[in-house]
Amino acid sequence: MEVECVYPAHSSPYYLLLQSLLLIPISHYLLAISLVFLTFLYNFVEFHFFEDLLNGFRGDSVSLTYNPGSDVYEGVASKCPSLHGRYLATPWLSSPHLQTAFLNFFGNAPVLSYKRQLFHAQDGGTIALDWLMASDVFGDASSMSRSNTKDYTTPIVVVIPGLTSDSASPYVKHLVFKIAKHGWNVVLSNHRGLGGISMTSDCFYNAGWTMDVREVVEYLHQKYPKAPLYAVGTSIGANVLVKYLGEVGDDTHFVGAAAICSPWDLLICDRFISRRLVQRLYDKALAIGLKGYAQLHKTILSRLADWEGISKSRSVRDFDNYATRVIGKFETVDTYYRHCSSASFVGNVSIPLLCISALDDPVCTKEAIPWDECRANKNIVLATTRHGGHLAFFEGITASHLWWLNPVHEFLSVLHGNSFVRNRKKKIHNSISLTREHSIDQGPFVSFTEDGMVSAMGNEETSSVIENICHDQNIPESGVEITLEKDIRGLTEQNSETQVGSVDSSHQSAKDATSSINGSKNQNGITSHLRRSMDQVLRHNRISLWLLAYIAITTTWPFLGSAIIMSFKKKFRNIFSGAGLRR
Repeated sequence: MEVECVYPAHSSPYYLLLQSLLLIPISHYLLAISLVFLTFLYNFVEFHFFEDLLNGFRGDSVSLTYNPGSDVYEGVASKCPSLHGRYLATPWLSSPHLQTAFLNFFGNAPVLSYKRQLFHAQDGGTIALDWLMASDVFGDASSMSRSNTKDYTTPIVVVIPGLTSDSASPYVKHLVFKIAKHGWNVVLSNHRGLGGISMTSDCFYNAGWTMDVREVVEYLHQKYPKAPLYAVGTSIGANVLVKYLGEVGDDTHFVGAAAICSPWDLLICDRFISRRLVQRLYDKALAIGLKGYAQLHKTILSRLADWEGISKSRSVRDFDNYATRVIGKFETVDTYYRHCSSASFVGNVSIPLLCISALDDPVCTKEAIPWDECRANKNIVLATTRHGGHLAFFEGITASHLWWLNPVHEFLSVLHGNSFVRNRKKKIHNSISLTREHSIDQGPFVSFTEDGMVSAMGNEETSSVIENICHDQNIPESGVEITLEKDIRGLTEQNSETQVGSVDSSHQSAKDATSSINGSKNQNGITSHLRRSMDQVLRHNRISLWLLAYIAITTTWPFLGSAIIMSFKKKFRNIFSGAGLRR
């Protein structure tokens, strides 16, 4: 028997669907909504907990980028266990955003007590140098202030913090405590106007401001000449550090450095931070920090920049447009970003540099990392991890430790015990500059080798030679510089003329040069040195003349040979024809 379901005539399909949905319990709807929300949140916050779970919580290996012929990798980075291990984020912080937020709001930072020193820059600006000595951590009665600073040999690490960060930032405390705990001294160079210090000049710092680093490093080297200097830059501070190292090249007192979570290319990071909703939250948070910094120095900024625009800024780009660009005298914001990006200075870094970045950094995107430039420079080792956030890299169940502190400490420690430091200290000790002008504006100097070859050399070798001669002969360096420059340059010109002239003219030039040197006062050591060098040049010139003659004969033989043969044929033909006529 069939039963027919009779529905009201006014019923519609939507009414029937609604009636069916009402039959489903409310708890099922709540469960479905929760699942959708959690899925959205998992992707929005970029959780990777389930990935770590499927991986057995083993973490991901650290990826290293370096030049195949790098001595820095072979001698230093290869001996750092953390760089060849794996990194596993704290399970309940398995998100770059959670790690970054937890670092800024909580951080689990150690309790420290700095010793503040006010450093006055040449332009009148004031910089707060916060010291944390190893003696402060271990409670030793002896400290650097009580010892002879000229004989102080304990390594000093200069820390350059990030944007709007100072010595009170949690990650900074983690870093300085880690270094001081292992027996080194740390000095944190706060940016101008930060660390509770008022602005005393019209100069403000920015992402590419390297003048403060130059002056602080020079001051530390002069005060502690025997203490090796190292540097660690974080975030914007890493960009400033790398840019400084690229600007000065080999002319730096730093022995080694580390750059953590550098933005590298400010223009790319500016586009990235305004791309997605979650990044725009960071953009607003950074803008709030910059506006708070500007509020502290309103009396100066309102006079130098557009204060109304600063107060209405909702992004970092807005603040840079109304403040940073105006004070730095850049035409546009993009011009400022291009000019201050450290990516274009990577190739000129001349000291061992460890760079650490997380590929999921929510502020400094991986798109800005100069992979090829780091690989081309033999002094750079780039370490990247799949996770870590921005300056966080929490590990362990309690999230009480930052992973990136281990490779930084290992890299600097191995570097300190390596030959790099000894060679660097010897290089700095022997580097006496002949002039403050750039080397490209100076005339070349001459280096004489044992085989008589003459080659140009820079200030470094010349200074070392002058220093050694002055030390052996007890001659003032100021008097030697002028004499050596004149004699050697004259000798170079004579040598160039000798290459074209005859050997006799070379002897005559040598006699003239030797007689002029003999007439100088207190130059016996230099005279003997130049005499030996002149003899070597003359011997080399004889060899060069014979070699030039051989090359000339060899290259012109096809023409000379055929001409000689034709002339001999004509002579023989005339001789034989004359003999026939006589017969």
